[in-house]
Amino acid sequence: MRRAYALGQLVWADHGSPFSRHDFTRPQLFACLVVRESLRLSYRKAQAFLTDVPHWLAEMELARAPDHNTLWRAFGSLLKKRRVERALDLLASDAQSDLRTDLSSKPLTLDSTCYEPRHRSRHYDRVCRKMDLKPGQKYTKSPGKYGPAVNASRSRKLRRMPKLALAVAAASHRILAARASAGNGSDAPDFDPLLFHSWRRARVKTVVADAGYDSEKNHGIARLDMNVRSVIPAKIGRPSQAAPAGRFRRLMKQRFARKADARLYGQRSQSETVNSMMKRNLGEYLRSILTRRRKQEMLLRSITHNLMLGQGKHQGRD
Repeated sequence: MRRAYALGQLVWADHGSPFSRHDFTRPQLFACLVVRESLRLSYRKAQAFLTDVPHWLAEMELARAPDHNTLWRAFGSLLKKRRVERALDLLASDAQSDLRTDLSSKPLTLDSTCYEPRHRSRHYDRVCRKMDLKPGQKYTKSPGKYGPAVNASRSRKLRRMPKLALAVAAASHRILAARASAGNGSDAPDFDPLLFHSWRRARVKTVVADAGYDSEKNHGIARLDMNVRSVIPAKIGRPSQAAPAGRFRRLMKQRFARKADARLYGQRSQSETVNSMMKRNLGEYLRSILTRRRKQEMLLRSITHNLMLGQGKHQGRD
């Protein structure tokens, strides 16, 4: 909580307006949101928990715990994309010496994962699918055979599926860049922003990603624009024995055929490890309902993950 409060003081001003009530500062509210996220609490439970730990409140100069409505409003107003990027900038800036060592020994890895849009059991999902069946339709467990109404409902869910793409330093599991979106689409468009923000925050020499990020354009962005070696298997598209048309994708197919990058590509699993860590520690489902707030919740989890690693010098006030 103290580390989050120290970070919040560098990202947000105390108050957004001279006419606000000034009951709480924005860094204080941000720290409370990080505590809520790390402990997987609802807004009401977070209020009750903070009320029961007055010594935590005293360390942040809080006379009382914020109520659940204040926390809910602060969540929507504080976690803007620009502020989240600023927080990740500061976390990376204070860990430059560690990142220089990490990225010289092991690569930057990219991966994405989907979160459950809400917490409910599989039994409840089965019951909902059965209720969506029209008279005369037979329920089956095979996917794609529920009927037009159920298939349309599943399609809508996929379009709203929360997705988080991460750029991770393989040696330390630090998140250097995060991109939240909705919909189970291609990973390739996330490559450029993830690599660019990681590249400007640290000295990235090599980036490793799975076939979902494969494209000649992405190789060109990494190798020609940023002078970063990219290792991505050339598997996008219909399988063929012919060599890919692009220069870098053709090079990748040749190198993967003789397993020249086998050890380096094996580091890609470290980004999957980070996704697993976040889901085990912070939950695999989101509590928000609106798409905008789901994106903010995933970005907050990225910051919370880095804070839980204990990185940064300005946070060392424990």
